Amino acid sequence: MTVHIGLTGNIASGKSTVAELFRRWGATVIDADLLAREVQRAGTPVFAAIVERFGPEVVRRDGELDRAVLRARVLGEPAELAALNAIVHPAVRRRAGALVDEARRAGARIAVSDVPLLFETDDPGRFDAVVLVDAPAPLRRERLMRDRGLSAAEADGMMAAQLPSAAKRSRSTHVIDNDADLASLERRARQVWRELDAAVRRE
Repeated sequence: MTVHIGLTGNIASGKSTVAELFRRWGATVIDADLLAREVQRAGTPVFAAIVERFGPEVVRRDGELDRAVLRARVLGEPAELAALNAIVHPAVRRRAGALVDEARRAGARIAVSDVPLLFETDDPGRFDAVVLVDAPAPLRRERLMRDRGLSAAEADGMMAAQLPSAAKRSRSTHVIDNDADLASLERRARQVWRELDAAVRRE
């Protein structure tokens, strides 16, 4: 029996830290961001579709996608972002589904799909449970500016591209608040992990 968990959280919420904790505690973690990079490599159908839609200027000199240029094209442009998501996310879901199937065949007890835009581009109903990592917007903005070197406008633009976390909390099975230090985050994540593990044992 493999339980499939959807892990999500708005940018700079601490979701990646929780994903790594879950991995350390025994989960098979499938990272949608890594899969997105994989399916967008030069020579793939997704790469070809992106270049056709957005033009050759999104390709670097080495032949790979210029992710910074592409990000600038879609930031603050809902129609452009929707077009990009429509190209990339179906391919990511197919690849993630294959990896979940592999985890099931290997006997994994908990498979975690780390999906930043789960509520924006995916179906929460396809998971056995959804775990949301959340932090107050001002704190996430501060983290983006401090840790990623973004300007205030860049941080605001990236945050605005996602649904407000308030709209996601009621739709999530578990919420892990990351509004304190790392020790607090780990303690809260551990409690959710215990509940997930207990659910598997009951099956």
